[in-house]
Amino acid sequence: MRMETNAGLAPLLDGDGGGKKWELRPGGMLVQKRTDEDDSRLPPRKIRVRVKYGEINHEIDISSEASFGELKKLLSGVTGLHHQDQKLYYKNRERDSKAFLDTSGVKDKSKLVLLEDPISKEKRYLEMKKKSQIEKASIIISHISLQIDKLAKKVLVFETVVSRGEKVVHSDIIKLNDSLMNQLIQLDNVPADCDAKSQQVKRVQDLVEKIDALKLKNSSSSSTDNEPLQKSKTRSDKKQNNKSVTFSFVNPEDKQSASVVTTKWETFDYTVAPLIDAPSSSSTSATSNDHHQLQPGFTWNLL
Repeated sequence: MRMETNAGLAPLLDGDGGGKKWELRPGGMLVQKRTDEDDSRLPPRKIRVRVKYGEINHEIDISSEASFGELKKLLSGVTGLHHQDQKLYYKNRERDSKAFLDTSGVKDKSKLVLLEDPISKEKRYLEMKKKSQIEKASIIISHISLQIDKLAKKVLVFETVVSRGEKVVHSDIIKLNDSLMNQLIQLDNVPADCDAKSQQVKRVQDLVEKIDALKLKNSSSSSTDNEPLQKSKTRSDKKQNNKSVTFSFVNPEDKQSASVVTTKWETFDYTVAPLIDAPSSSSTSATSNDHHQLQPGFTWNLL
């Protein structure tokens, strides 16, 4: 089979293929043989086309084998119209940017019409606006990310302190939580929605959850620290209640002779009159006679 194929191709390879020379490629494909004339072929010639835009006619020199897209880029320089916003018509038909001038029949001194495409212009404007918003959002998010890094370090410090059993000032935890919430509000105000924004929002939410856990641990540690203080305060109150109360008994006629009685009371009730113990045996007879003869006035002094 291989011999027959080579035999059938032999006339073509010898040059009997209708005046054309053929060659067999290594992959087995038979193609027309290249000559030195093809390598030394002249470049495509230049043509001058007339393009009407509004009331003005523009003459453009361009290669005859160029595409309409290349012609649009040349027209963008002289008309100021973006090449994506242009529509080129040749012989009352809109031409695609990928189509070539020579295959479409454009020749030297051919006339074309240029119109502005409002839909393409609006699309391009929206794309530019979206791109600008993303760029601005990336700058804002990068700035917020730096602030979140600083707050994350503070959270780590607080976690280390609480893990050692020490207490953190409650107001510092509240301030840190408020700072994180402010960063979350700033992220919500960023107009563009992108992956960087969602990542930072998730990061702030995780830090807020850690702050809530710190509040619980810090409050439990503070309550255990306050127990001995409460016990000592209770003991001091009991000692203060067991204070000594001193009453003075004064005779209005003989102010020099007076007896002082001191008693200790567990609790003191101001509505009940206190009881006074009898004085010593040496002064019992003198004071008893005075009690029977006179009804002295009593002055109670709380010392």
